[in-house]
Amino acid sequence: MIEWPKTNDALGTVNRGNNCESGLCTLCRADCVGKCENFLSSLKGRKLLYPRDFGIITSGSRNTTHVGASYNSLRIDGFNYGSHQLPEGISNSNDDCIFPNVSIETEFGKKVKTKARIPIMTGALGSTFIAAKYWESFAIGASLVGFPVVVGENVVGVDREAVLENGRITKAPELDRRIDTYLKYYDGYGGIIVQLNVEDTRNGVAEYISEKYGNQVIVELKWGQGAKNIGGEIQVSSIDYAKFLKDRGYVVDPDPTCPEVIEGYEHGAIKAFARHSRLGFTDLNEVDKVREDFMNSVKYLRSLGFDRITLKTGSYGMEALAMAIKFASEAELDLLTIDGSGGGTGMSPWNMMETWGVPSLHLHAKAYEYTAMLAAEGKPVTELSFGGGLAREDHMFKALALGAPYAKLICMGRGVMIPGYIGANIEGVLHPERKETVNGLWDKLPPSVKEHGETADSIFAGYYDVQAKVGRDEMKNIPYGAIAMWNLCDKLGAGLQQFMCGARKFSLSGIAREDIMSANRETEEITKIPFVTDKGDEFARKILKD
Repeated sequence: MIEWPKTNDALGTVNRGNNCESGLCTLCRADCVGKCENFLSSLKGRKLLYPRDFGIITSGSRNTTHVGASYNSLRIDGFNYGSHQLPEGISNSNDDCIFPNVSIETEFGKKVKTKARIPIMTGALGSTFIAAKYWESFAIGASLVGFPVVVGENVVGVDREAVLENGRITKAPELDRRIDTYLKYYDGYGGIIVQLNVEDTRNGVAEYISEKYGNQVIVELKWGQGAKNIGGEIQVSSIDYAKFLKDRGYVVDPDPTCPEVIEGYEHGAIKAFARHSRLGFTDLNEVDKVREDFMNSVKYLRSLGFDRITLKTGSYGMEALAMAIKFASEAELDLLTIDGSGGGTGMSPWNMMETWGVPSLHLHAKAYEYTAMLAAEGKPVTELSFGGGLAREDHMFKALALGAPYAKLICMGRGVMIPGYIGANIEGVLHPERKETVNGLWDKLPPSVKEHGETADSIFAGYYDVQAKVGRDEMKNIPYGAIAMWNLCDKLGAGLQQFMCGARKFSLSGIAREDIMSANRETEEITKIPFVTDKGDEFARKILKD
């Protein structure tokens, strides 16, 4: 088993808990006082690209990529001449071919294109309470930066203020809040995606969105996710709330209406209840039947007026992967998100998250292979988003290259949630009157923050960049978590630009599989990406002979 280092002395980062492939702790806490790489990036932005204490140090790589097969066992190639995919207005001169001129804008979609300023999207931020608590930071930050946010499953179903009449939602205040918050600062880049699972479909969420928001919203069908192979889950501590969820049609465990459970709850032996969603397609045992059901679902959504529809699938085996790629392509969907094992979630059975499914690198390598098969046959293919334990700019480059030219976005879950927590905690300390509103969890600024400053404009490197975008008067309405999100994306974006510049690719569409190498033979076998000293070896020998 690979043991990922918990500290990085060069960057001055420390993981509080056990580190994992993404660089995040296995358990990411909203009240954490620091200081992992994403934590410090949320404060200082692109400064975290470089080793600390310039002028009195030198630093060297730990270079552990030769061990095991993961995204960390891919390496990014660099080239010593040339320039490719130059953006409009940029020449191939030394003065123009600099990393700030690299374009990292992307777009996806069939008939209607959805643009993004940075090639990321959030994971599904659904009915888990942590998503609701920090939504303003997540949504406003993403909207200001200009990348898509996904409202996950069950948001309507768990909302006690939502009203169902004749089995259909007629009032959904929490869903409205999620959508309206994002759209307030939307400027044509990014998008708000609302996920639909079995319960959402039963409750008429698609119909509600269509009637109220129309094509301002993208809808996403949900097949699964990388963290678990059962439906979405949350935990509640109130037995009354548990009964409410059971009445809404959810599976609640233990059963809050069972006399023995009630008695156990009253005596303190039972302290919480888990709410589960249902599996889809349980009444279908043939691929053709699943395809027919899926196509009918897409057809129905189009009849409601939706012109942008996406699909999210999890780390199932190769059969399900092929079905997702083929069916999405046949239905002319706008995006297929493929979430591999190795990511995270707000609530999944721990050992399930540790042991089920196909790891992200393996799954994404096959996703490329299957998509390329369809394309080689002249069939239309749906563009891809890769997710599952991806949190850094090098992950972004590697995943986009592994899936090129079909991969257009990287789906990030926990990594892009961290700035929301940090910003809310800082805002709660600096403005105690807002602490409860923003769900701040600190009573004072920790040393990991105070070393950068003690006011918002000294703590957040991008404070005045955000102010320049929204205006001085509007700045009072921007949550600090959104500013922190801006900073993290500044670091991710600049880091991606630097990798692309080194690969001599000056537009995102130029990233190709030739830009990455396998650091060991196992990774080469899995990905079909050449081993580091094999890649280019034939051409190198030709140079020597000529």
